[in-house]
Amino acid sequence: MLAFLIRRLAQAAVVLAVVGLIAFAMFRFAGDPVNQIVGPDTPVSERAEIRKSLGLDDPVLLQFGRYAGNVLRGDFGISYQFRQPVTTLLAERMPATLELAFCATLFALSVGILMGVYCALRRETFLAKLFQAISLVGVSLPTFLIGILLIFLFSVTLGWLPSYGRGDTVRIGGWTTGFLTVSGLKALILPSITLGLFQMTLIMRLVRAEMLEVLRTDYIRFARARGLTTRAIHFGHALKNTLVPVITIAGLQLGSVIAFSIITETVFQWPGMGLLFVQAVQNVDIPIMSAYLLLVAAIFVTINLVVDLLYTVVDPRLRTSVGRTA
Repeated sequence: MLAFLIRRLAQAAVVLAVVGLIAFAMFRFAGDPVNQIVGPDTPVSERAEIRKSLGLDDPVLLQFGRYAGNVLRGDFGISYQFRQPVTTLLAERMPATLELAFCATLFALSVGILMGVYCALRRETFLAKLFQAISLVGVSLPTFLIGILLIFLFSVTLGWLPSYGRGDTVRIGGWTTGFLTVSGLKALILPSITLGLFQMTLIMRLVRAEMLEVLRTDYIRFARARGLTTRAIHFGHALKNTLVPVITIAGLQLGSVIAFSIITETVFQWPGMGLLFVQAVQNVDIPIMSAYLLLVAAIFVTINLVVDLLYTVVDPRLRTSVGRTA
């Protein structure tokens, strides 16, 4: 197991190094950051002085070496737009994004698994067919349209929930949370459903398909022949053996929820990292864009590592194979 973990960590380091190189190379062509720092009437000599102070006239290899060294120290530079350290800006916005991603993932997993199991066990009922129709709608409609429709129904028409913002928050140390206030919890509902609906439909359809496949296997027939209860067969055997692909999808979708919360945060003006990234793109704020890309890559790499480790917990066969290869 230790050798397996070391290999995964080495692969993660290589992935992050490649992403850092791509971020450095790509954002060099995003525009001239000096234009975002100075006004249009700034003399050419002053522009040249700013470029020199930022190191933009240095050779490319020297710039990349300085960039990589700063990143390893956790220094992503100063935002051109906000004139603040990028690390500070991301740390201020991260609680909002992580809370939104957590609620969206919790919604997708809990509702998706329940609906998938019901559709597999009661596939001929009206409610199961309704769930499948809802899943088609969730897959087909774009995220921004779902958000707008929810705002129109629950905020504009019914007036039950807020249409934008995070509500009241409570600071606990360096973390701000909306879980401890009524307005914060209400503000989480619509964006969480909007962000998690697509993932919920994928998980529901995956659980249904895997459950139907497992229920047709020989060991399920053997369990019935042994006289096990229906509950033990469905939830102790069938559902447990559908968890490996569900863990894969859920892990990847959790990374996607964090990475692609940009649209949801823009629609609901949610003060998270996604909205900060959109503002950075609009203002060619290269330090924020590169830091966000690296952060998202680190999140994906970490989630994939956790998913690989969970495989060995869920499936005993993988524990055996990992032990042999180690």
